[in-house]
Amino acid sequence: MKERNHTALTEFVLLGFGSGLGLKVGPSVVFLVIYMTTVLGNTTMVFLISANSPLHTPMYFFLMNLSLVDLCYSSTIAPKAMMSFLGGSKTISFNGCATQLFFFGLFASTEAFILAAMAYDRYTAICNPLLYPVAMSNQVCVQLLVGSYVCGSVNSMVQTVFTFTLCFCGSNEIDHFFCDIPPLLSLSCTNTDINELVLFTLSSLIIVSTSMVILVSYACIISAILRIRSVEGRHRAFSTCTSHMMSVILFYGTLTFVYAQPSSLSAPAQSKMVSVFYTLVIPMLNPLIYSLRNKDMKEALGRIITSVLLK
Repeated sequence: MKERNHTALTEFVLLGFGSGLGLKVGPSVVFLVIYMTTVLGNTTMVFLISANSPLHTPMYFFLMNLSLVDLCYSSTIAPKAMMSFLGGSKTISFNGCATQLFFFGLFASTEAFILAAMAYDRYTAICNPLLYPVAMSNQVCVQLLVGSYVCGSVNSMVQTVFTFTLCFCGSNEIDHFFCDIPPLLSLSCTNTDINELVLFTLSSLIIVSTSMVILVSYACIISAILRIRSVEGRHRAFSTCTSHMMSVILFYGTLTFVYAQPSSLSAPAQSKMVSVFYTLVIPMLNPLIYSLRNKDMKEALGRIITSVLLK
């Protein structure tokens, strides 16, 4: 009977934030503004870095890929969410839901590893500058990026397979604006203790391992900076790290709230609001955080604007 219910289910319904008119149009407009800003900001970052040879360094290589990941996982969520808000298509197919969950998990996990790689890059540049060209060669950078995607793919595949091999019966209404694991588990008619354990364990493992790399890297960085006698030198060293730390705090704080705590401690309404933050707001803020505080990015943008005006 459970198997028949599982195979007969062909679609889910995304409830979003509610059924009232204000709860449809309002979120849709907000999501549209944020998403368009995200697309503009991240595509600009990718273009600036790829088009300016002075920015072809390991730090900007990872920053460009961070922008690509932000763009991809926002695009996995926002367009479908806006369609469901406006009532055009609240439904999402079973396979479509699994696909959305997989790619969201892939890009979100990959971002965590890229942020860790960026911290290691800053550690090497500040603490071991003489070894930097070798330690962060093009080959090493590509290996770190590929490793980030491989780890993200493995985590996402495991989470998706464990979630969609469950039996779903009764209501097919997802109390969320996209296919996420916690609301999907609440729809299952089978025991989800193993799924919750896998979600908690893998999420915690990724968050703890990557955050430890970041914390250790920045502990060494701060120690090295404090030994710099020049005030200007300390300021310059700190300025290269503060933007990255802001992104780390925002990203890890929200992910920990949603995924690295027992389901009994998280309320659906709170999880939805936090999800808006890390699926849309953080990808929108990252280009602003890095460009506004980065002299090289501002100079690169100035060169592009000048060349366009001269033509």
